[in-house]
This record gives sequence, C-alpha cells and structure tokens, in this order.
Amino acid sequence: MRIHRNLSFAVIDGLTLIFNEGKYADKVIQQLLKRDKRWGSRDRGFVAETTYDIVRWKRLYAEIAEVKAPFDRDNLWRMFAVWATLKGINLPDWKYFENTPTRKIKGRFDELSQIRKFKESIPDWLDEVGEKELGAEFWTKEIAALNEQADVILRVNTLKTTKEKLQAELFDLNIETEFIKGYPSALKLKERANVFSTEAFKNGHFEVQDASSQLVAEFANVQPGMRVVDTCAGAGGKTLHLAALMENKGQIIAMDIYANKLHELKRRAKRNGAHNIEPRAIDSTKVIKKLYDKADRVVIDAPCSGLGVLRRNPDAKWKLQPEFLDKIRKTQQDILQQYSKMVKADGQMVYATCSVLPSENQEQVAKFLKSEAGANFSLIKDKKVSAHKSGFDGFYMALLECKA
Repeated sequence: MRIHRNLSFAVIDGLTLIFNEGKYADKVIQQLLKRDKRWGSRDRGFVAETTYDIVRWKRLYAEIAEVKAPFDRDNLWRMFAVWATLKGINLPDWKYFENTPTRKIKGRFDELSQIRKFKESIPDWLDEVGEKELGAEFWTKEIAALNEQADVILRVNTLKTTKEKLQAELFDLNIETEFIKGYPSALKLKERANVFSTEAFKNGHFEVQDASSQLVAEFANVQPGMRVVDTCAGAGGKTLHLAALMENKGQIIAMDIYANKLHELKRRAKRNGAHNIEPRAIDSTKVIKKLYDKADRVVIDAPCSGLGVLRRNPDAKWKLQPEFLDKIRKTQQDILQQYSKMVKADGQMVYATCSVLPSENQEQVAKFLKSEAGANFSLIKDKKVSAHKSGFDGFYMALLECKA
C-alpha cells in the first residue's frame, strides 16, 4: 500500500482538530471528505478509516511514539508513523518519517499489549469503572469488542418496501447485504459502501441504524392505533422505526429538549413517509404534565455515557469524564421519575440506554421500582446486549408495566 501526501495531510489536519480543539470526529471527517472533489471512494476511505484508527488507539500510539498531549504536528506525524508501521505499511521517504524506529515500535507494541488500558487504549479511570461494574473477565472481552470497527447495518423502512425488495435493489448497485437472524428489519452490508448516495436512501427505503438499536422499538411492543410517546427522540431513529411498526396508524409524540433535533426528525419523517409523528419540544414541565396518564407506551431512550457505541464514536472515550457519569445517572433517574407519569393504567414503558454499565441500566430500574413514582410499575422483562456476545453495539432495555 502506498501512502499519498495529500491524504496524509488531511488525516493530520483532522487529528489536530479532534485532539487539540475537542471537535467531534464524525463532523471533522465529514468536512475532510469534501476537501478534494477528485478523491475517489478509496481515497475517502483511507482518510476516514485512518483518522478513526488513530483516534481509537490514541493512548497506545502516543505511548509507543513517546509523545504527550497537546500534540503538535510533529507528534501527530510520529503517531501516524506508529499506525503505518503496525499496519505493515512501508513509510515513504518524507522528512516526517526520518529515523522512525520500526523495530522498537513493534517491540513496544508487544510489551504494552500485555496491559489492558494500553492494549485497548482507554483512560485509567474508565478501565477501573468497567472492571468494577462488569468484572475483569467480562470487561476485557467487552472493551476489546467495542474497539472493533462497526458493521454498517440498515433498517428497512417497511412503510415503503420489504427486506427482500431492498436487498435486490441494492444488489443491482453492486451493494451486497445479508439478513441477520433475530433482527426482523435489518440488512448488514457485506462490504462498506456509500449507501447515502443511492436512490433507495433518497426515497426513504431505509435508515442506517445498528442492529442493537433496532431492538428498542421492537421491545416497546407497540400496535397500530396506539398513542406512543418517544420522550428522548433526538433526530428520530427509533421514532421512525416505531412509526413503521405501527403502520402509520395511531399517534407518536416525539419529544426532546433540543428543538433542532426535532427539525431533523421532521425532515427524515417526510422522506420515510411516516405521517403519524408529532414533534414537541420540551421547553417547560407543562409539556410533560399535559400527557400524564395519557400514553399507551412511553419510550425512554435515556441520555447515557454512550459506552456501548464506542465502535462508531471512538473519540467519546477521550471526551468522557468521571464526573459526567455521576451527573448522567442523576439525570436518568430524574427522567424515569417524571416521564413515567405519562404512562396510563395498563400501559407500558421502555427504559433503554446505549451503555453497558449496570449503574446506568438495571440499577436505575431497580431504584425507580423502589421509589414512590415506581410503586405502580412492575418489570416485565429486560435485555442486556453486550458487544462481544452480539457483535453489535452494547445496549440495555427494560419493559415495565403500569398496573391499573
């Protein structure tokens, strides 16, 4: 494999923004890919995957390169050299790579691979939390799985097409997919491809959504004609799935504290042909109180640490701080206490997170059930999805019923 100068410069520029200016990796990469219209899919793939790779393994590569944050450009070139060496790529004769100690890099890698926090490239505090909550054996397997590149999974929009029809439509574009057992609306890409440029996407035949995330709407056990409240709807990935499961019948009230996300949901709903969604911004407690005892189903896709989705957001482990975990646990319990009041008698509620930590998941549900607000609720079932067992994102979901 040959390394091209302009692509390598794009990677270094991207890493500067991510590591030194705190920019989000996905947004930075989106901008980088627009830099040169002459780049083909292979060039764009190199920029995106190399940037994500170095972000994912930042701690390991920095330790091997003997550099410390904040990283100047020379430091970043040294980390790039570590990445290339470990990938078995011959370094070009550029000044940035002069005196790169190839043998020493491989030796250091073997040495540091014996220590989990270096091998899996995570902060000390996060390694300690993971081991404490999940146990050493489980955490070692889970964090290794969360460092693997995520597959591209599509959710078929059954309001407009079927899984079989979409598979055939994509096959005609040389995009091969396969069904996933146990995930009724999912198609997995056999190879990465730019699916967003297809007519199938523009016509609303699918959304890109991880297989684990697709389980949440299924878990809510919705039926056509129900009144469903999606309380932390965001840009609406799960809302759109609920609309499809309800066959566009009934009402989905999609709520969020961020009005701009609901604007994006409106746009996506139009493309998906989902007509039973009503966005409502939570700008005061009145919005919640108006719905007390009115919902057949309440879905709480709660804000969380996001540890279960590190494969697609590898920079999150560098942005996450211990104090945020304490804060988010309080927020999760507050949300459960308030939003549960919208469930009517004999109605049901789903509490879900994309975290693998019990303190954000089953412990929050147990705490809620012991509280005054949870007195009328009972746990019907819950599901813990781990990345190393499922091959997809780490998730948790609990289905609770409000007794009459």
